[in-house]
Amino acid sequence: MSNREISRDGSLLTVSIPMAIRKRGVRKLVVSPNTTEGWAPTRPRIDNTLLRAVVQAFAWKHQLEAGQFVTISELAEAKKLDRSFISHVLRLTLLAPDLVEAILDGRQPATMQLQPLVRGFPVEWERQRRLPNVATFL
Repeated sequence: MSNREISRDGSLLTVSIPMAIRKRGVRKLVVSPNTTEGWAPTRPRIDNTLLRAVVQAFAWKHQLEAGQFVTISELAEAKKLDRSFISHVLRLTLLAPDLVEAILDGRQPATMQLQPLVRGFPVEWERQRRLPNVATFL
């Protein structure tokens, strides 16, 4: 809820609106508080970095499953990328389906970012949904 203040002479109206500023990659986002009063629903915000990583992970998984590459090392060599990097990105294929769908639709929480996810997360979907950077989504 916003606070309104009118100056004594009535010439100035000050409106204070609670919000937070979150860093998203190199950009900063203004995030509204978790209330339904007076706030319009937020538009989908596609995180292109996260989206590209998820799409790439599933493409690599498909290539491995189809037999285009036998090992992650072979895939890494063909893509001229570090094997460790590919392994970390491939972990994104273990995300719960509703979380993947949210990323694709741009409905993921502002706190869900690529770097914490590639560092690791639980493989159990219920535990993923309880992570601090995901829980605000549900």
